[in-house]
Amino acid sequence: MVSEPTGDRTDDSRAVSVAELTRAAYRLSAADARLRGRATRRDEALSLTHARTLKVLAEHGPMTVGELAGHVETSAAAVTQLVHGLTTAGFVTRERTAAGDRRTSMVTLTGAGLHRHRERETALAARLGELLADLDGGSIDVAAAVLTRLAALYDEL
Repeated sequence: MVSEPTGDRTDDSRAVSVAELTRAAYRLSAADARLRGRATRRDEALSLTHARTLKVLAEHGPMTVGELAGHVETSAAAVTQLVHGLTTAGFVTRERTAAGDRRTSMVTLTGAGLHRHRERETALAARLGELLADLDGGSIDVAAAVLTRLAALYDEL
């Protein structure tokens, strides 16, 4: 449980702020849905889940679909679909680990996948730098904490 902040905020102004945060969370969710839609229509677009998958493989190396699902924080079935799309795009390869065992395969980032990951990370860092230029490190830390709490809340719903 998070303790109530003290200060000049009244209960009413706090309720207004929480309502605005709720609206912002819905807008973020809608923007993510639009991004996922673009990712299905344009080769250069990556959904956040596709980008997270490339990032995990770049940071941790080849892994099974099950391991990847844990790192990407989604189901093995969803990762199987992600991997299919990323394989079609040439960003990953998927190879069976044992002869005749269709259940286990290793997913490996390709050179094109690593390039696309680095390109996206660089663009994201530059854009975030511009977007948050007027905020100090403490404010950015608070924003990150709020997003982390929202993610936990979404997992509870």
